[in-house]
Amino acid sequence: APDIPVIDQAYSKLSNSITVEWRAVPGATNYMLTAQDGDSFVETIVKNSPGTVTGLKPATLYRITVRSISSGGKSQPSPFTKVKTVLAAPILSVRSPSCDSIAVSWKAVHMAAGFSVSLMRSDGLGRVLKQNTTNTSLIFTNLDPGTLYTVKAYAWNANGVPGDDFTYNQRTSPNAPVDVKVAFNSGASRAVVSWMPTEGALTYSVTVSSGLLKLRCNTSSASCMVPSLQCSSEYDVSVTAHNDAGSSEPTDAVSLKTIPCAPVNISIEEDEPGHLLVSWSSVSLGHYYVVFVKSDDGLEVHCNTSHTQCHFQSDCGFTYFISVFAYNKAGQSPLGDVLNYTTAPCCPSDFRAVFVSSDTVRVTWAPVRGADLYETRVAGGSGVVLCRDTATACSLSALQCSTPYNITVHSFSEARGSSASCAPHYVATAPCSPEIKNISKEGVSVISVQWQPNNEEAMYVVTARGEAGLWHCTSTRNSCTLMDLPCGSAFSVSAIARSPAGQSLPSYSIPLETAPCCPNDLVLTQVTQSVTNISWSVGRGAQTYVTTLESPKGQAKCHTLQTYCLLGCITCGTNYTVSLRAISETGLTSSCTYQGYSSSACCPSGVKLYRLSNNGIRVFWRASDETINYNADLRGSKGNFSCTPSLGLSHCDITKIPCGDVYTVLVAPVTNKRPRLTFCPKKIYSVTCSGSSVGMVIYRGKSNAKHI
Repeated sequence: APDIPVIDQAYSKLSNSITVEWRAVPGATNYMLTAQDGDSFVETIVKNSPGTVTGLKPATLYRITVRSISSGGKSQPSPFTKVKTVLAAPILSVRSPSCDSIAVSWKAVHMAAGFSVSLMRSDGLGRVLKQNTTNTSLIFTNLDPGTLYTVKAYAWNANGVPGDDFTYNQRTSPNAPVDVKVAFNSGASRAVVSWMPTEGALTYSVTVSSGLLKLRCNTSSASCMVPSLQCSSEYDVSVTAHNDAGSSEPTDAVSLKTIPCAPVNISIEEDEPGHLLVSWSSVSLGHYYVVFVKSDDGLEVHCNTSHTQCHFQSDCGFTYFISVFAYNKAGQSPLGDVLNYTTAPCCPSDFRAVFVSSDTVRVTWAPVRGADLYETRVAGGSGVVLCRDTATACSLSALQCSTPYNITVHSFSEARGSSASCAPHYVATAPCSPEIKNISKEGVSVISVQWQPNNEEAMYVVTARGEAGLWHCTSTRNSCTLMDLPCGSAFSVSAIARSPAGQSLPSYSIPLETAPCCPNDLVLTQVTQSVTNISWSVGRGAQTYVTTLESPKGQAKCHTLQTYCLLGCITCGTNYTVSLRAISETGLTSSCTYQGYSSSACCPSGVKLYRLSNNGIRVFWRASDETINYNADLRGSKGNFSCTPSLGLSHCDITKIPCGDVYTVLVAPVTNKRPRLTFCPKKIYSVTCSGSSVGMVIYRGKSNAKHI
């Protein structure tokens, strides 16, 4: 076995161990250290010196031995040495009762005669504070708030030997935050509270209180948002800083007034047309109010007031959207009820009334804003006429003629009803139709028309209408005269009344016929000595004609549909008066007088031819009137011959007439005004030759031959 070791020294640095130093033993590979306390002991194997026995009890006296170990075995224990373990470290309880103090306390330590406690900033700044005491607690004051301090404490025994020390890091509680500010977010009904960060604070808590209501907000930053704040409320806001040592004192309360609540009980009244009165209930914490009024055409106006009502100008036919906001320093209240108010529609404008007949007027007007329906009311005459329609026009019928009416057009809307008092429009109907009572003939072309006047201040116009044209006369009384009406014409006579209000319907038409016209041209032609042909131009309006030739010797008359007539029993050489009556289909007669007519002179009688010695012929006749001159005509194939005697003679001679020919002899009166008469009797004579150019004259009238 190896040699026994020799202990040089043994000591205790920690309360649970003893350190032993010895001289090395040759050949020893390990050493066994033994600490014995009564019956209990603790052994430890170490490689070399020094060696430490652990797991010991503090402040306990131990017997320490050392044995060397080799492959040959263990040596005997070395002579023992007595060593006492140092005192145990006090177990500290550390807290920061305020932001500038740290309180340290501990339980009593066995065998301790006193305690030493030191404190210093963990960052090494500042001085070390140290206190010795026999008590089990003490307080360090005047410390920096929110600062981490290191606390170290140990106990010593009666010999002044220090025991184990105990180290504890403790932070002082933070100071209360400063420069607290509150910013209110009116749109979100929340407040943002901010402050200057305080030294050593790990977290912060914000308390917002109003009466029994408390809201909290925790954060590690230097600001915090407090949501769900109520409108029209006043809150006290305080901030407390926290760390692991504790909490600071709350800051002095900062007052926070939230935005006012939205105004309620909003009412809108149109106290008079064109003026809106908006009123509402007062709002707590509301300093002033703003009323916004926006019309449906996009135009917006507003009103600022500290009272609870505002006046606005309004226009008819508009819808206004009205909102009221309350304001204070915190901002604007939330949007409350948005009310709409529709004003009564405007009175129609651009009124026009046009009469489409005497009893019907068509009323039109321009459309107006806000109108859903229009009502036209007509007052006057015998009652009231109503017309309701969505159109901007109305035809009012069955009106009385020559009557004043007041026409009023009102507009209606479903939202507000009727428009305000709209001005009536005065309209007078056209005059009543006159009634023709009588038409009388005043002259050849003059007609008097009478009617029943049934209008006041009316001008009456009478019109005669026919194929010949139009004829008019006017009067403000009850009759007028149509002048220069053409003959032989048919007319339709009617009357109308005119006034500034218009023109009446025409009266019922009365037929009127003027007497037929006298023919312009009348020609008399004597056909025979006792027959005369009368012809004339057409007389307008005439259907039949009666012609008359009248003389002291008698009368000749003819009634015909034609424009000519043969009148017999005419006495030759007689002056006649000529008259004609034109008769219409209805029996109207025009008496026409023309220039007198003289029948032709009477034809001679006893016409004879006598042969003269010089190849001549003497024509002889008996004249009916010695004052009439005659002309004798001989017409044959070898020539025509004539002679006219001197006035008063009843024969004339024709010389060098060829013989051997048949001649037609006509002796007729001669006048300057008429052509030669051809209706006198004609006689045929044959002039023969007897051995020479002279022969016999033979009469051949009626197949008989006569010679001289």
